[in-house]
Amino acid sequence: MNVSDALTSRIACRAFKPDPVPEETVRTILETARQAPSGGNLQPWHVYVLSGASLSGLIADVGERSIATPRGAPTQYEIYPKSLKEPYSSRRFKCGEDLYATLGISREDKAGRVAQFMRNYAFFGAPVGLFIYLDRTMGPPQWADTGIFLQSIMLLAREYGLHTCPQEAWAVWHEAVSAHLDPPDEWMLFCGMALGYMDEDAPVNTLRTERAGVSEFATFLR
Repeated sequence: MNVSDALTSRIACRAFKPDPVPEETVRTILETARQAPSGGNLQPWHVYVLSGASLSGLIADVGERSIATPRGAPTQYEIYPKSLKEPYSSRRFKCGEDLYATLGISREDKAGRVAQFMRNYAFFGAPVGLFIYLDRTMGPPQWADTGIFLQSIMLLAREYGLHTCPQEAWAVWHEAVSAHLDPPDEWMLFCGMALGYMDEDAPVNTLRTERAGVSEFATFLR
């Protein structure tokens, strides 16, 4: 698969098959993704890979915790700006509306929307869950570098017929995740990522979010 095909076929998959992914495949993806560039070659990312009992145990724990505290804990960073201006606000709103439309969940169906959102914390049924941490001393440039690393994982996954879903939603469960993984105190949870084989028959996976045209974000000077 060439890079263009990997980019255009990558989606945020929200329904996976239970089929296991060989650990060697995950190791190979990470082995290659480590070639991603980072300023000063800091390589600021730290990754935990969960499957089997480790994954199911965490999912069960978060499910129990969510009964008492549905919103989890305050995040350690702002996922979105507090005042999201245009055009970003409209893009985010449309993305959400289009997502729930694929499932036939109306805006008035609050319970249905919550139930779908909570599937984040089961990795949408994926057999592999990744958690990505950064050292708390890192700044915006290193967060950007980590994004490049994550994109590398997502594109490499397509080469192996796999799909992914990057999930900043896990940021609200950083305490629960840390209880299972016991990361160093100086590390901060950035996001999770689901990895597995896409359920081609799931309506939610028909979603293809819109992208702004090149003329909207690029300026060519001659």
